[in-house]
Amino acid sequence: MQAHRIPFCKERLTGFALLAFASHALLAATLPIEKDVEWQPLATQVNRLIEATDYLGSPFSADEKKAIDAAMQDTDTKRAAETVQTILDQHCLFGVTINPEMRVKVAGGPAKPELVEQGWRQFLVKVVNDSGTTAELQAVSPNAISVYSQDGGGPRRTPSDQYYRKKGEALPLLDAAQLWLDLESFNQQPLSKTLSGLRLEYRIIQLYSRDAGQREGKFSFNVGQGTQDIGFRNELDTLFTCLPARTITLRVRDENNQPTTAAFVIRDAQQRIYPAQAKRLAPDFPFQPQVYRSDGETLKLPEGDYTVECSRGPEAIMQTRRLAVAADLEEVAFKIERWIDPSQFGWWSGDHHIHAAGCAHYVKPTQGVLASDMIRHCMGEDLKIGANLTWGPCFDYQKQFFCGTVDKVSQYPYLLRYDIEVSGFGSHQSGHLVLLRLQEEIYPGGDSKDHWPTLCLNTLRWAKKQGSVCGPAHSGWGLEVQTSELPNYIVPPFDGIGANEYIVDVTHELPGPDGKLLPAVDFLSLADTPYVWELNMWYQTLNAGYRTRVSGETDFPCIYDEKVGLGRSYVKLDGKLDYDAWCEGVRQGRNYVSDGKSHLMEFKVNGAAVGEKGSELKLAQPGAVKVTARVAARLNEQPNPALQKLDYAKQPYWDIERARMGDTREVAVEVIVNGYPVVKKNIVADGALQDVSFEVKIERSSWVALRILPSSHTNPIFVLVDDKPIRASKRSAEWCLKGVEQCWSQKEKFIKADERDEARTAYDHARATYQKILGECEQD
Repeated sequence: MQAHRIPFCKERLTGFALLAFASHALLAATLPIEKDVEWQPLATQVNRLIEATDYLGSPFSADEKKAIDAAMQDTDTKRAAETVQTILDQHCLFGVTINPEMRVKVAGGPAKPELVEQGWRQFLVKVVNDSGTTAELQAVSPNAISVYSQDGGGPRRTPSDQYYRKKGEALPLLDAAQLWLDLESFNQQPLSKTLSGLRLEYRIIQLYSRDAGQREGKFSFNVGQGTQDIGFRNELDTLFTCLPARTITLRVRDENNQPTTAAFVIRDAQQRIYPAQAKRLAPDFPFQPQVYRSDGETLKLPEGDYTVECSRGPEAIMQTRRLAVAADLEEVAFKIERWIDPSQFGWWSGDHHIHAAGCAHYVKPTQGVLASDMIRHCMGEDLKIGANLTWGPCFDYQKQFFCGTVDKVSQYPYLLRYDIEVSGFGSHQSGHLVLLRLQEEIYPGGDSKDHWPTLCLNTLRWAKKQGSVCGPAHSGWGLEVQTSELPNYIVPPFDGIGANEYIVDVTHELPGPDGKLLPAVDFLSLADTPYVWELNMWYQTLNAGYRTRVSGETDFPCIYDEKVGLGRSYVKLDGKLDYDAWCEGVRQGRNYVSDGKSHLMEFKVNGAAVGEKGSELKLAQPGAVKVTARVAARLNEQPNPALQKLDYAKQPYWDIERARMGDTREVAVEVIVNGYPVVKKNIVADGALQDVSFEVKIERSSWVALRILPSSHTNPIFVLVDDKPIRASKRSAEWCLKGVEQCWSQKEKFIKADERDEARTAYDHARATYQKILGECEQD
């Protein structure tokens, strides 16, 4: 790929002009020629500078190189140093002087202050270092603060953000129009990160303009906190002319040649991202490299060469192409290629845990972004269902968007709805709760979040009464164990915000809308915490006879901010996609959890399908059963060593790459009985759909599931032998009983005094229930 050219902002000098400038100071804005400069180290630094500008795709002109080379051969080293300065100074936008007391001041240089919209240009900085410091020279500008940092939320994204924070000042309060600039100092090889200590050297600064037209920026330099000179001597206002970028129209079509939305990651030869992340406003999020564009929408790019990655969720094949932007380029077409489409078989993807505010979100994270922004991201990742959960930091602003049905921005089959995560308020200390399909948003007795109950069971009682589908969020938090064994019998600390009080709540039933008793908990959330921690809790309670289902989530952008739908549920529906029906499918277990890169469809045991008729199969006596499914998985042909080497507790927690068998393209499909794999089949993960079948012996009432660990997992089918309940393991029942005690030791202090008696009753019920189950277990 040809290097992306970032031209110096001045007219190219002819050889004649260079000689003229060596003898005469013809430009109005000049920097002083430094005398008594040691020639040998300066010459060496200039050679590195030439190498760096060549690497960056903005080389000096042939005439300039020729003149510099001639100076290198000059036996009069004083004259050579002055000649080289005359040549290089014409590229300098700034001159920086560091006095012996390490005070830094800045002056303007002769380089033409010209930038390009949505692009980078580079200049030189002439550094006269009378202190001999070898610190890093930092350039900062209030105009280069991230748009995303203006309200004090989110990580600091630019050097200017970091500088003002370290200085102990509030970030300058500028409106978005003033935050048009981004800047970077090039301090990589062949240059060094820090100053060399030479009295004279040249550095490279790269400037980005978000806008076209005239823009003024304020700049200052330092070599550490407190080294700036006072007042105007260390601040320089510079007026730039920013040339317009090219407007490129994108034609984005799906596999059926219909208009669609996709994700685009655009990089130049230096791997810089376009549009610049620090300058993005919604719907483009600054914490992601990609932007989402629909058919007919546009991007602005300066002329140059780029690499473009186009993707549309895990069911599509990523495309990478080179793009040369020139004056004659007006339109670029992309067509999505799929390797699978589960919706064609009635399996609809969804993520029950995404947020429009808080965590990585920007521009007032206590308010966040709009539904129109979030639906764009769902469509770009081909995520059919998005549950936009309002939670603590943004509750009072985001609550206005709840309407008890799908939001008006939805575009079938992409459905977005506002629901609730109990997080940052109420019973959150005992474990966050996801409340889906609510009809009422706010707990009775107030109009916000401060009055909610502190016992999870009381929150669930209110939600279940209105027909909500409920379950703990990010299940593994608080359940950390130092093992990769599944199941394991180590009692975790129960000191977090995952499925902690679930160990109590799962033993309870609560009235539904019609007064009939229903399980207090419908599902556990998977895919966004270490899989051993979350699956172990689920396996233990299944072994004790409970029938909690599982659903996939991302907790975007709090646990994962890469994209929505990193954790998904694929729900089987017989008719048209509907949000409420999708949630009901999760409650019934008519779904599998996946990262979207492996699929376990049509899971059946002796013809009994998961999620239908209670997911139950009855056997008169022990015997063999036939387990069947349609499966597909897709791995890249070459392994990703970085992912393969991760242990189970490192992100990404669920990813098909971690299921790869060595250096092959195979993954294992395992049949799980009561938490243990009993038989497996290796399949080639080339994207092809294939039918698998297994014969499995069932000796007693058991639960059966399929998994490709850690990429996908079905819900269980419950096989009852002689109508006996599942009592799969004494060790599991004992683990659950110990878990109740440990949970109480951690959570009692978070429960309000007026709910403490109810909490003791709830925990006592769980203790008695597990004790009874333990007595009913015949074997381990």
